[in-house]
Amino acid sequence: MTQPSTRPAVVSLRDVGKTFSSGTMALQHLDLDIRQGEILSLLGPSGCGKSTALRIIAGLGEASNGSVVWTDGGADHSRDVGFVFQEPTLMPWASVFDNVWLPSRLKGVSRSAARDNVMQALDSVGLHAFAEAYPRELSGGMKMRVSIARAMVTRPRLLLMDEPFAALDEITRQKLNDDLMRLQADLGWTVVFVTHSVFESVYISDRIVVMAARPGRAFGELTIEAERPRGTAFRTSPAYVEYCRQASAMLTAAIGKAAATVDGH
Repeated sequence: MTQPSTRPAVVSLRDVGKTFSSGTMALQHLDLDIRQGEILSLLGPSGCGKSTALRIIAGLGEASNGSVVWTDGGADHSRDVGFVFQEPTLMPWASVFDNVWLPSRLKGVSRSAARDNVMQALDSVGLHAFAEAYPRELSGGMKMRVSIARAMVTRPRLLLMDEPFAALDEITRQKLNDDLMRLQADLGWTVVFVTHSVFESVYISDRIVVMAARPGRAFGELTIEAERPRGTAFRTSPAYVEYCRQASAMLTAAIGKAAATVDGH
């Protein structure tokens, strides 16, 4: 199997910067290659521009400078990207089915025409039997599964996930980490996953990019060379502990670099 490190990039960020109207510089000189079929984690403290980078990739925001380059050269990639936000952001008045149907509905696809894709997406996240349920009837983990199904219903090439499991309990979070890796393997997704958690990033990722803040930029990179599927054996292995140590040391150095930049103006 071709390793993610040798695969072509799906999209690349070149010297990307973002300065908001308030004058806050969220990103500066960000270079990033997102490679086909990998799970790439962006790991860093709050305020390092992780979410801003995701929104620029998704076309939900524009870079102040630099470029976002897709390998196919096309201009409109809205159909190629699925986005899972920090909160499930489900419509409380709509059924699970109708929540998942929403992206297709916005593209003019009727409920009946979308049915097979919606049910397939729900089946993939284990919620086939909950199609007619409402968000108030679901647990936090189930709501996030609906959000993932909604992001995948249009069959995107690239799935962007902005700390989707941060608010969940540890048991549910671990289960959804496993589900994400299974879906990524089954469907061939390319995934960019934003997280604050060293442990989560090491467990799910092929590659981790550690970001520093003020302004946000890539500080370092760590490749996780561990076979899939991963599970309890990997979580308790010396290799996992060592990768966590390396990622933690890199993150501590990135935070120190950001602090030094602020102190030194």
